Amino acid sequence: MKQLKKEREIRNQDYIRLNKFIASTGLCSRREADEYIKSGLISVNGKVITELGVKIKHTDNVKYDGKNLTTQKKIYILLNKPKDYVTTTRDPRAKKNVMELIHSSDKERIYPVGRLDRNTTGVLLLTNDGDLTTKLTHPKYNKLKIYHIHLNKVLKKADIDKIASGVTLEDGFIKVDSISYVNPGDKKQAGIEIHSGRNRIIRRIFEHLNYRITKLDRVYFAGLTKKGLPRGKWRYLSAKEVSMLKTGKYK
Repeated sequence: MKQLKKEREIRNQDYIRLNKFIASTGLCSRREADEYIKSGLISVNGKVITELGVKIKHTDNVKYDGKNLTTQKKIYILLNKPKDYVTTTRDPRAKKNVMELIHSSDKERIYPVGRLDRNTTGVLLLTNDGDLTTKLTHPKYNKLKIYHIHLNKVLKKADIDKIASGVTLEDGFIKVDSISYVNPGDKKQAGIEIHSGRNRIIRRIFEHLNYRITKLDRVYFAGLTKKGLPRGKWRYLSAKEVSMLKTGKYK
C-alpha cells in the first residue's frame, strides 16, 4: 500500500492544474486564468481547452491566444505609487501607467497586485507570481491595509464614531478595523485600518458622510510599508519579505 501511494504521489508530481501553470508564466492570476480558459483563449498541444480543473504535464505545449507560454523567474517589486498613475495594465486611454516607472533589467512581465485608483498614492506590489496574487487579492484572504487620509474639512468626532461602528453603503454594510486622527492639531487628517478590498471603499465611506478626500495614501499593505522609499521609486523585495508574503506571517 505504501509503495502504491508513493508511486501515485510521483505520478501526480508530473502533472499541474492548467490554471496554476498559466499563473506560473506570469500572464495573470489563477482566477484570471480560469476566465481565459472558459473564453477559449488557451490551447494545450494544439487543442483548445474550455473545461476548468484540467491537469497537464509540465512538458505540454500551452498557448494563450496563439502565443507560447513558459514559466518565468519570479519577480517581486514594491513601488511607492505617485498620484495620476493608473494601475491597470489594460487601459489604452491612460496617459500614465505605473509600469512606466519600473525600469528593470528583468525581461519577465509583471503586473500590479490589486488596484489603487489614479489619485491614490502609496504601497503597491507588482509581481508575476500568480499564486501569490490570488492569495493577496481573493476576498477570503482579506489582508490589512492602512491609509492616511486628508479631507476637505474637519472630521467630526461623531462621524469618526459612525465609521468605527460601521456604515451601510449601496453594496452593503462596512466596518473599519480602526480610525483615528493622525494629528490632534489637524482634524482634517485621519488614519484608517481596514481589511476589506471592496472597490473605492475608503472614498465611498467618506462620501457617504459628505466628506471629500483630497489626498489618499496607502502606507501599509500585507506587511509591506513604503518606509525609506521616495514617491515614484521602487525596489525589489528582500528574500525575507517574499517569505513573509508566501507564508502569510503578517496581519
